[in-house]
Amino acid sequence: MNTPNIHPTIQLFGIPNCDSVKKARVWLDAKGVNYEFQDFKKKPLTATLLKTWCKQLNWEALVNKKSTTWRALSSLTQAQVKDETSACKVLLEYPSLVKRPVMWSTQSSRVIVGVQPNLWEDLI
Repeated sequence: MNTPNIHPTIQLFGIPNCDSVKKARVWLDAKGVNYEFQDFKKKPLTATLLKTWCKQLNWEALVNKKSTTWRALSSLTQAQVKDETSACKVLLEYPSLVKRPVMWSTQSSRVIVGVQPNLWEDLI
């Protein structure tokens, strides 16, 4: 949903065909929330944005170690993900590793990862 005359303060990040992202979009639409969707694959994340999110969250909350992308990485690459800097490097290279969805309030800079409607309610 995107109303042209109102700048959205909620940004939703993910991949359109991800079931968790679909749940978030349905939830936002049902609440009538004006939001901007950013597809990781079409518009990659920036290092600055990842660092902003890491200020609030532990970097481990952003890395989806249960994903097929993670399992496809070499054991050497997986082992190198040991801190915020190394995690951000891998997330920038493999955006499908970011746990989804990521909902971010540009107004409060609060970020929520995963399907958490009880916490999303606080953002809108």
